[in-house]
Amino acid sequence: QVQLVESGGGSVQAGGSLRLSCAASGSIRSRTCMGWFRQAPGKEREGIAAFSLLGGASYYTDSVKGRFTISRDSAKNTVHLQMNSLKPEDTAMYYCASHPFRCPAHPLRDSGYSYWGQGTQVTVSS
Repeated sequence: QVQLVESGGGSVQAGGSLRLSCAASGSIRSRTCMGWFRQAPGKEREGIAAFSLLGGASYYTDSVKGRFTISRDSAKNTVHLQMNSLKPEDTAMYYCASHPFRCPAHPLRDSGYSYWGQGTQVTVSS
Protein backbone atom coordinates (compact mmCIF):
# COMPACT_ATOMS: atom_id res chain seq x y z
CA GLN A 1 0.00 0.00 0.00
CA VAL A 2 1.23 3.48 -0.88
CA GLN A 3 0.03 6.77 0.52
CA LEU A 4 0.64 10.03 -1.31
CA VAL A 5 0.11 13.50 0.11
CA GLU A 6 0.49 16.61 -2.04
CA SER A 7 1.25 20.07 -0.73
CA GLY A 8 2.44 23.43 -1.97
CA GLY A 9 -0.49 24.58 -4.03
CA GLY A 10 -1.84 28.10 -3.81
CA SER A 11 -2.69 31.26 -5.70
CA VAL A 12 -0.12 33.21 -7.66
CA GLN A 13 -0.03 35.80 -10.38
CA ALA A 14 1.01 34.96 -13.90
CA GLY A 15 4.77 34.68 -14.15
CA GLY A 16 5.10 33.48 -10.59
CA SER A 17 6.35 30.18 -9.22
CA LEU A 18 5.16 27.41 -6.99
CA ARG A 19 6.77 24.23 -5.76
CA LEU A 20 4.53 21.25 -5.27
CA SER A 21 5.58 18.33 -3.11
CA CYS A 22 4.34 14.76 -3.00
CA ALA A 23 5.26 12.88 0.15
CA ALA A 24 5.12 9.13 -0.30
CA SER A 25 4.85 6.51 2.39
CA GLY A 26 4.31 2.80 2.35
CA SER A 27 5.73 0.32 -0.09
CA ILE A 28 7.58 2.47 -2.60
CA ARG A 29 9.50 0.22 -4.92
CA SER A 30 12.83 1.32 -6.27
CA ARG A 31 11.54 1.02 -9.81
CA THR A 32 8.40 3.07 -9.18
CA CYS A 33 7.39 5.72 -11.67
CA MET A 34 6.02 8.91 -10.11
CA GLY A 35 3.75 11.21 -12.05
CA TRP A 36 2.12 14.60 -11.74
CA PHE A 37 -1.27 15.11 -13.30
CA ARG A 38 -3.69 18.02 -13.35
CA GLN A 39 -7.34 18.54 -14.02
CA ALA A 40 -8.97 21.86 -14.74
CA PRO A 41 -12.74 22.36 -14.39
CA GLY A 42 -14.56 20.89 -17.35
CA LYS A 43 -11.41 19.32 -18.76
CA GLU A 44 -9.96 15.86 -18.77
CA ARG A 45 -7.11 14.95 -16.49
CA GLU A 46 -3.76 15.34 -18.20
CA GLY A 47 -0.35 14.04 -17.33
CA ILE A 48 2.24 16.80 -17.14
CA ALA A 49 5.40 15.23 -15.73
CA ALA A 50 6.77 11.87 -14.68
CA PHE A 51 9.94 10.71 -13.01
CA SER A 52 11.50 7.28 -12.95
CA LEU A 53 12.93 6.36 -9.56
CA LEU A 54 14.98 3.76 -11.44
CA GLY A 55 17.44 5.75 -13.49
CA GLY A 56 16.08 9.23 -12.88
CA ALA A 57 14.59 9.85 -16.33
CA SER A 58 12.00 12.61 -16.48
CA TYR A 59 9.19 13.25 -18.91
CA TYR A 60 7.12 16.36 -19.60
CA THR A 61 4.15 17.31 -21.67
CA ASP A 62 4.92 19.98 -24.24
CA SER A 63 2.94 22.72 -22.52
CA VAL A 64 5.18 22.67 -19.44
CA LYS A 65 8.58 21.87 -20.93
CA GLY A 66 11.12 24.48 -19.93
CA ARG A 67 8.88 25.81 -17.16
CA PHE A 68 8.29 22.84 -14.86
CA THR A 69 10.87 20.53 -13.32
CA ILE A 70 10.16 17.24 -11.59
CA SER A 71 12.69 16.00 -9.08
CA ARG A 72 13.09 13.61 -6.21
CA ASP A 73 14.31 14.00 -2.65
CA SER A 74 15.15 10.39 -1.90
CA ALA A 75 16.03 11.08 1.73
CA LYS A 76 12.52 12.37 2.34
CA ASN A 77 10.74 10.02 -0.07
CA THR A 78 9.30 13.07 -1.75
CA VAL A 79 8.82 14.11 -5.34
CA HIS A 80 8.70 17.80 -6.18
CA LEU A 81 7.29 19.74 -9.09
CA GLN A 82 8.92 23.14 -9.46
CA MET A 83 6.64 25.33 -11.55
CA ASN A 84 8.02 28.57 -12.97
CA SER A 85 6.58 31.15 -15.35
CA LEU A 86 3.09 30.09 -14.43
CA LYS A 87 0.25 30.96 -16.75
CA PRO A 88 -3.50 31.25 -16.11
CA GLU A 89 -3.98 28.06 -18.14
CA ASP A 90 -1.96 26.20 -15.52
CA THR A 91 -4.86 26.66 -13.11
CA ALA A 92 -6.02 23.20 -12.05
CA MET A 93 -6.09 20.64 -9.30
CA TYR A 94 -2.73 18.91 -9.28
CA TYR A 95 -2.34 15.26 -8.31
CA CYS A 96 0.65 13.04 -7.85
CA ALA A 97 0.44 9.36 -8.56
CA SER A 98 2.66 6.31 -8.40
CA HIS A 99 3.03 3.56 -10.92
CA PRO A 100 4.22 0.31 -9.34
CA PHE A 101 6.69 -0.51 -12.06
CA ARG A 102 9.17 1.28 -14.25
CA CYS A 103 7.78 4.15 -16.25
CA PRO A 104 5.67 2.77 -19.09
CA ALA A 105 6.10 3.62 -22.75
CA HIS A 106 3.66 6.50 -22.30
CA PRO A 107 4.37 7.73 -18.77
CA LEU A 108 2.00 10.71 -19.01
CA ARG A 109 -1.04 8.53 -19.53
CA ASP A 110 -2.83 7.81 -16.28
CA SER A 111 -3.45 4.15 -16.99
CA GLY A 112 -1.33 1.97 -14.72
CA TYR A 113 -0.93 4.55 -11.98
CA SER A 114 -2.42 2.73 -9.05
CA TYR A 115 -2.06 5.19 -6.17
CA TRP A 116 -3.17 8.80 -6.14
CA GLY A 117 -2.97 11.68 -3.74
CA GLN A 118 -5.88 13.90 -2.79
CA GLY A 119 -4.70 16.81 -4.92
CA THR A 120 -3.60 20.38 -4.32
CA GLN A 121 -5.14 23.39 -6.01
CA VAL A 122 -3.09 25.77 -8.12
CA THR A 123 -4.69 29.03 -9.24
CA VAL A 124 -2.87 31.45 -11.51
CA SER A 125 -4.37 34.87 -12.06
CA SER A 126 -3.62 37.16 -14.97
